[in-house]
Amino acid sequence: MDELAVQVGALLKSYGWSLVTAESCTGGGVAQAITEVAGSSAWFDRGFITYSNLAKQQMLGVRENILVKHGAVSEATVREMVEGALSHSASQIALAVSGIAGPDGGTTDKPVGTVWFAWGIKHGETFASKHLLAGNRSEIRVKAVDIALQGVSELLTHVTKTA
Repeated sequence: MDELAVQVGALLKSYGWSLVTAESCTGGGVAQAITEVAGSSAWFDRGFITYSNLAKQQMLGVRENILVKHGAVSEATVREMVEGALSHSASQIALAVSGIAGPDGGTTDKPVGTVWFAWGIKHGETFASKHLLAGNRSEIRVKAVDIALQGVSELLTHVTKTA
């Protein structure tokens, strides 16, 4: 069981909050890590697996012009994924992840291993971060799940310290 998922669950329970995920390159890996934790239904609302651009548009409301201008693997897209996940759920906190896990699909500007993350609180601030992850497809996806959960933990810890 993923210790980060347990930690995130404990923090969310302490707030009485729930989490929603919007995943692309991880294909539901974050939701899987979360639901491995017994009792996670008390703090995990739902997950959106929006692998295609059309799914990002239809399920999360990511604007087509954002996808055309910036691409699916971009700060602008993951920010809109967070906003869409929060507006299409009852959750108070969301995370989004979109990247290029490989082995194909990389470009000079966005090589394989480029992954964008965003975390946000409903009616609050959204934070985004880009990572260049090394490894094969599976390794990149596992690392991305860990970074996504770590970001939720850090955001919740920051909220605790400022509250």
